[in-house]
Amino acid sequence: MNILLLGPPGAGKGTQGILLAQTLGLPKFATGDLLRDAVKNGTPLGLKAKAVMESGALVQDDIILGVVREELAKPGAAQGVIFDGVVRTIPQAEGVEALLVEQHRKMDKVLLFDVSDQEILARLEKRRGIEGRADDDPEAVARRLVAYRAQTAPVLAWYEARTGVIRISAVGAVEGIARQVREAVGV
Repeated sequence: MNILLLGPPGAGKGTQGILLAQTLGLPKFATGDLLRDAVKNGTPLGLKAKAVMESGALVQDDIILGVVREELAKPGAAQGVIFDGVVRTIPQAEGVEALLVEQHRKMDKVLLFDVSDQEILARLEKRRGIEGRADDDPEAVARRLVAYRAQTAPVLAWYEARTGVIRISAVGAVEGIARQVREAVGV
């Protein structure tokens, strides 16, 4: 089963993706985590993505799709993947769909984590204090939210027309949100 988790930065996709991956026994594929690791390790992909990430902009489609292709080719991804915030633009959605079709697969579920910008800003400020991530600077977060809203809103309509989008209220206790997620995917 291939499941896409959508939502703004700080909406809880990462936390819920981990819980869902454990429940389903699938790998969780978070582009942001992979890119941050590449930056930390100084890989060519990391060097390419570093400036984009630190500016608060979204990483280009060709980089994202290259990472997705590599991840889908791994044996551990054969039964499905939890995609954590991978698709942020229509070209990315089309690209991921094409990669899945190449493997005779499809996106089975699309979940949207609904949360207000005010809540996101508070969550990411807290995460910045804990993890010290440069991309959680308040100005960078504000730019990421503007970019997310502008680029990702059309993606919702794109998925609505294909697989449907299940909205998850992403405010409240982690377990309550996890229960909504499990119900949405039928486990």
